[in-house]
Amino acid sequence: MAATLPPPSRIYLLRHAEAAWAQPGERDFDRPLNDRGYDDAELVADRAADKGYRPDLLISSTARRCRETADAVHRAMGLSLDILYVDELYNATPDVYLEIINTQNVGSVMLVGHNPTTEQALEALIGYDALLRALPSGFPTAGLAVVDFDDAAAEWKLTDFLHD
Repeated sequence: MAATLPPPSRIYLLRHAEAAWAQPGERDFDRPLNDRGYDDAELVADRAADKGYRPDLLISSTARRCRETADAVHRAMGLSLDILYVDELYNATPDVYLEIINTQNVGSVMLVGHNPTTEQALEALIGYDALLRALPSGFPTAGLAVVDFDDAAAEWKLTDFLHD
């Protein structure tokens, strides 16, 4: 799996916030955020906005829990933020995430997606050792990785990681 090269020069990878368990007859795709998930999504979105993190484009899975997480980001970062909903992010491989990122002609992009794919995409960008150092317990729900391309080193680096 090859890591993407610029553009964009900044990638935000946001795992959706905590979702409720599926109700009888409810599809996994339709699971909403639970109360903690709503709170965590708002908290991480507000912290990101307070730090001046704002993607040029937000791309979200169409699964309900991702759309609700993306809505929190949209509210925190301003309603002028463009959002694109992409069916392919649900049950995708890391290569699909990286391809979607790589085809965007913007300076920065945020993907709101699912695990394990979000974590695997981050690993493809920064490498296994850097991932393990940064997230020894894995990529938490409502976790936001800020990844920048280091021109001097010609590689992606984890700049920041926000979570509850």
